[in-house]
Amino acid sequence: MKSLNMLENNLENHLLIAMPSLEDGFFERTVIYVCEHTKEGAMGIVINLASTMTFRELISQTDEHAIVEEKKSEQIVLCGGPVHQDRGFVLHEAQEGWSSSVALTPALMVTTSKDILTVLGNDLGPNKALIALGHAGWEAGQLEQELQENAWLTVEADDDLLFNTPIHAKWQAAVNKLGVDVWQLTQDVGHA
Repeated sequence: MKSLNMLENNLENHLLIAMPSLEDGFFERTVIYVCEHTKEGAMGIVINLASTMTFRELISQTDEHAIVEEKKSEQIVLCGGPVHQDRGFVLHEAQEGWSSSVALTPALMVTTSKDILTVLGNDLGPNKALIALGHAGWEAGQLEQELQENAWLTVEADDDLLFNTPIHAKWQAAVNKLGVDVWQLTQDVGHA
């Protein structure tokens, strides 16, 4: 388990795990991949909250001519967060060539341009990808304050949890990576 001392520890490429005591309607039991964390704030994508839309439904709204293989058509589109829910974010294994991509690590990128959608449903796109509508965002100091208030636990992200763990099992899998019984932790600051 890692603590954060006012950006002494950057949380990029880490997961935020909602504490059991976090009962916010949107963020309850969520796991968030942190894409960016600077002194100006933070941005992340919720990786375990399904929207009501499948990939086939999303692609039919953006490019009705895209070829979508049957096995990929029912992929779940995630609710990436409450900010910009009309914008798409694709968290995927590194693959160059998209109009608007940012490398998060040497092996992981986030793309916000629609051009990647036309190939996600077939063999031309990245093999590992999460598609989300919206993102989570924090203003300067806000995430640090939430961490001090014990709203979140943190753990380094890994490909297995991001791409291979079923959505409904991600929160527990992230908690298990910590090696502690999260139900024994208290929400009171300084008392574990």
